[in-house]
Amino acid sequence: MNISVNQILEMPNAALLAERLQNALQAEQENRRHFYEIIEEDKKMEFINGEIIFQSPAKLRHTNSIKLLTNLLSNFVIKNDLGFVGSEKMLISLTRNDYEPDICFFEKAKSNSFKSDQMQFPAPDLAVEVLSPSTEKFDREIKFQDYAAHGIREYWIIDPENEFIEQYFLQTEEYELLLKAKDGTIESIVLPEFKIQIRAVFDEKLNLEELKRLI
Repeated sequence: MNISVNQILEMPNAALLAERLQNALQAEQENRRHFYEIIEEDKKMEFINGEIIFQSPAKLRHTNSIKLLTNLLSNFVIKNDLGFVGSEKMLISLTRNDYEPDICFFEKAKSNSFKSDQMQFPAPDLAVEVLSPSTEKFDREIKFQDYAAHGIREYWIIDPENEFIEQYFLQTEEYELLLKAKDGTIESIVLPEFKIQIRAVFDEKLNLEELKRLI
């Protein structure tokens, strides 16, 4: 249940709740500093609502979908000099949590300031998460809310098992579902000329055809 600030201010114990929340968040930040100390480049680790989350090895269909979409998106962005595409190991540090989206895109206004030794990054313009049984709850709930709250304008969720894509676009403060499909085409809002066949995210031969068309 979402509670607004105004609803909290109507509670007689609002000051006590605020004190407890502040104490809890301070303790959480200690754990977050520990997370920064132990994070390893060869492991996928995220900091979500006070907990350090280690991701288990992904199934082939999961990594294949990441590879195929990254192939199309990255080459399109490089060809048109539009910014930067990161895959899997980009640590996105938001106000409370740290995520490693499967794929993310930053427009040039952000990516031009990136340093070669940089390890933490701001909210991207497009984030893509590929579902797995261990991450689906995060992808559909916590990340869904957090990405919207931090102005990530476009969010794709890919289901590699059932082979469909969901496309969301930020409207005011919440995501609106624009597309959920297994076939046909998908066109990015953030990258309006990036239009691909959905099957190209799951089919290597079709992916190659789309890549030739894009570049």
